[in-house]
Amino acid sequence: MKREQWGSRAGFILAAVGSAIGLGNIWRFPYMAYENGGGAFFIPYLFAMLTAGIPFMILEFSMGQKHRGSAPKTISQIHSKFEWLGWFQVGVAAVIGVYYVAVIGWAISYFGLSFTQGWGTETNTFFFSNYLGLGENTPTNLGGIRWNIALTVALAWGITYIAVVNGVKSGIERASKIMMPILFIMVLVLIGRMSMLPGALDGINYMFKPDFSKIWDVKVWAAAYGQIFFTLSIGFAIMLAYSSYLPEKSDITNNAFMTVLINCGFSILAGIMIFSVLGYMAQEQGKALTDVVSSGVGLAFVTLPEAINLLPAPYIFGPLMFFALVVAGLSSHISIMEAVTSAIIDKTKWRRNKAASIVIGTSFIVSMAFVTDGGILLLDLVDHFANNIGIMTGCFVEIVMMTWLFKVSDIRKYANAKSDFSIGVWFDICLRFITPVILATILTTKLHTLLTEGYGGYDLTVGWVIIIALFVVGILINLNSRSQEV
Repeated sequence: MKREQWGSRAGFILAAVGSAIGLGNIWRFPYMAYENGGGAFFIPYLFAMLTAGIPFMILEFSMGQKHRGSAPKTISQIHSKFEWLGWFQVGVAAVIGVYYVAVIGWAISYFGLSFTQGWGTETNTFFFSNYLGLGENTPTNLGGIRWNIALTVALAWGITYIAVVNGVKSGIERASKIMMPILFIMVLVLIGRMSMLPGALDGINYMFKPDFSKIWDVKVWAAAYGQIFFTLSIGFAIMLAYSSYLPEKSDITNNAFMTVLINCGFSILAGIMIFSVLGYMAQEQGKALTDVVSSGVGLAFVTLPEAINLLPAPYIFGPLMFFALVVAGLSSHISIMEAVTSAIIDKTKWRRNKAASIVIGTSFIVSMAFVTDGGILLLDLVDHFANNIGIMTGCFVEIVMMTWLFKVSDIRKYANAKSDFSIGVWFDICLRFITPVILATILTTKLHTLLTEGYGGYDLTVGWVIIIALFVVGILINLNSRSQEV
């Protein structure tokens, strides 16, 4: 079966950027900068982008294009004993896909509410009690299904299904060419208006004002690297799958640089937008900016409606804001489900519509756990394990495998042969030494914290079971593949 290809370079870049730009850029990056030294955070962030983000993206684009397969197929062609790693990464992507869709469902609901500010004035109470119905629930006592959320989640799945089943060129590429320009235009319009609000410049200044005392804090560097890996969709099957559809003569290095720089630039734009709003809120409410900023999985659905209530013409800027969130979420969700679907197609040789129907149909059923009364608590727990253990483990093993077990200089030669400008020995140093050490540090710290302090007061059994199950399934598939070869 001849592998599909992107119709244009712009289509691939927009799809890759669409995958990388998600809800995390619009809220997580500004908050990470705020928490970790403001303007000073940009030093470790830019260092992480140059030493991990760009080299890792070149690595995955090279391997995907060279071996022309999903993550398991690509990794098994590099070495058959490591096929399990590809399936582990696909499993992590599938787990993220089934809970991430719930957040998109919330954003669709709030897009509808934003025309009339239907969330009222007590946005915190509305979100957690009225909308989510969160009571005395826990991740293991979820309560009943919230049908209002289930409906919007079904809509999100429907859009994702249409994009994935139509394939790379007529589905994902077409969707990205529409979604990404809309997202950038909306964010620029919002920045133009928000930055003129009273107090907005104080908010922007707060984000960029450097606190250099935090530069020497190891946690700040870990946060910067963590943000780069989370936001770029590297290390969990997506970019290997997307780059496998690149035409033979694609410029790998240029594509990687553009994808990373556009994504990181968008993060900074999102930061300006969010902190303009927070500066305005602080002035309107007579509070310090630190009192209007908080973190948490439901943050955007508490703080943003509160900000929209204060804005002039909220019925215009509210829908713009939440439609931007919906578009950012859907573009990432499509890429996640494509990574899973392409792996199934490569393994089973099923037709795309059959694979997409089974993958997305099964995922839809599982995602119903996250639209229950206690769904947000399960989401918070699973998200923590998927990001901090799942993605980090996949990244670490992949980078050690590709740079120590197999020569990274060969990857560099391949990328240079396909690119207009060459990359030098910095690529080898970053991927063989700097990035593995940082990843090992982050992973060890996260594991130690989970084992000694726990997380959020939850029973962590569900999280550990998911991670162990992904390892076991990956190894079983690997063993089965090797036995068939013999």
